[in-house]
This record gives sequence, structure tokens and C-alpha cells, in this order.
Amino acid sequence: MGAGHHHHDHGQGHSHVPATIKHEKPLWIAFALTLCVLLVEVAGALLSNSLALLSDAAHMLTDVAALGISLFAVRMSRRPADARRSYGYARMEAIGALVNGGLLFLAAGYILWEAVQRFRAPQAVASEAMLVVAVLGLVANLVSMRLLAAGAGESLNVKGAYLEVWSDMLGSLGVIAGALLIRFTGWTVVDPVIAVLLGLWVLPRTWVLLRQAAHVLMQGVPAGIDMDEVRDAMQAVRGVAAVHDLHVWALGSREPILTAHVLLADTAGEADGVRIAVAELLHARFGIDHATLQMEARHCGGGRLHD
Repeated sequence: MGAGHHHHDHGQGHSHVPATIKHEKPLWIAFALTLCVLLVEVAGALLSNSLALLSDAAHMLTDVAALGISLFAVRMSRRPADARRSYGYARMEAIGALVNGGLLFLAAGYILWEAVQRFRAPQAVASEAMLVVAVLGLVANLVSMRLLAAGAGESLNVKGAYLEVWSDMLGSLGVIAGALLIRFTGWTVVDPVIAVLLGLWVLPRTWVLLRQAAHVLMQGVPAGIDMDEVRDAMQAVRGVAAVHDLHVWALGSREPILTAHVLLADTAGEADGVRIAVAELLHARFGIDHATLQMEARHCGGGRLHD
């Protein structure tokens, strides 16, 4: 069965697991750029005493982490499977996304806590420094976005990184607005308000990323695949009496893997023909290329039919 390149995209891109991200170089550039801006933002936050800048820097940090993880995952997933890891390193990506989400939660928690202290006792903020650094951050974000747009459809992580940069950009805009407000009104309380808003704004997205990663790690059914539909389609194949022990999961963010026990009908000719028919159906209708099917002959009493 020589399946060539097929483009029946089921809701998302589709390629074999050790897929190389085609646009790796722009990711490295975005990574270096974001890292520089992160350092500038942290320095700026300390100089200007701005919590909003620190909050933006926290997002930058997770941004750098997200990019670093996706690049690391790409590097690792190119390594072939070895004796100890029969699936290669494809799951690195989900583990990375999980770590990244955890980092974001910690950062947001710290910023919320610090902001509460500042509401009680507002602190002076150097709005000029805050403004300059935020504008730098914005420019870097726009450049990163152009670079990442190339690889954004590729994998869970690059998509995560792309979303991060989006949120960073809005974050930088918020900090710029805050700096201008403080500059012209002198209300320093604007600073922790913006910091809190940024923190709250990023949490739901973090939660989604964490949920996706956890779903992959728990062998959840990949998005866009309905188990009942798959079962019904398989049972409709000629020569199949029943399907049991059906499992569908994925290694990384894509590329579903299916295992099932297929009970042959008495009328079935050779098991091999039926198996090929089932495999071809899975490939054509659901885009599942990795199917491990255990064919079982039915005995007179049907005694082996246990689900």
C-alpha cells in the first residue's frame, strides 16, 4: 500500500510524526529576538519600577520558553526511535507545552500578588523608560509575528508560540497606553491595573494550551475524530462481524494511531483482504494511516466475542 502525498486534511494539517518544521530558521531568529527583548524588558521594569512591564516581560519569558520548546521538540523528534523509546521523541512537544503552561501560571500568580501590594501603597513609576521599552517590545513582537506566521500551522507548539506572540503584542500595546496615561495624568495606580489585566487575560489561553497538552499525554482521542463514527464505518466493511478494543490516540499534536480487534464474519474469505479493506477505509475517510488491526476468526458459538 504505497500511500503517497495525500491532501485530504481533516480539520488540521497532516504529516508523519517526525515531521520537520519547514520553517525552522525564522523560528530561531524569533527566539533570539524575543530573548533579547525579554532581557531589555526586565531591565526596563527594574529601572522604571513598572509592574506592567514586568507582566509583559513574564509573557515574553513564556514566549521564549514556548519557542525554545518547539525548536527543541523539532530537533528531538527528528531523532529516530531507539530501543528505549519506540516512538521517538514525538511526545516532547506535549511535555514542553505542559511545562510552558505551568510557567505562565506561576508568573501570573506572582504579578497578581505584587499588584495587590501596590494597590495598597502605589509606587512611583518612570513612565518614559516604561514607554521606550514597551515600544521596543512591540516592534520585536511584530517582527516575530512575521517570522512565526510561516510556521504557525505546523504543530501544537508553534501555534502556541504564535498565540503567545499575539498576546505579547497586545500586552505591549497595553503597557504603552499605561505609560502614556501615567505620563499625562500622574496616576501610578494605572500600572498595577494594567499588570493585572495582562495577567488575567493570558490565563484562559494558558489553560487551553495545558488542556490540549494533557489530552495528548493521556492518549485522548485526537480532535476531529468521532469514535462511534470510526467504529460504525469499520463494521460496515464487508467481512467484518464486529470491532472491539478500539483505541484511537496520537503521539504529538497530529497523526492519529488506531488499534482494534476485528472479528471476522463466517462468510469472510481471507483475513488479509478484509484487513486491507479496513485499513484503506481508515486512510481514506479518517486520515488514519497507522492502524494496527488484530484479525480474529469467529468460532461456531461466537465464544470469543467479548468487548
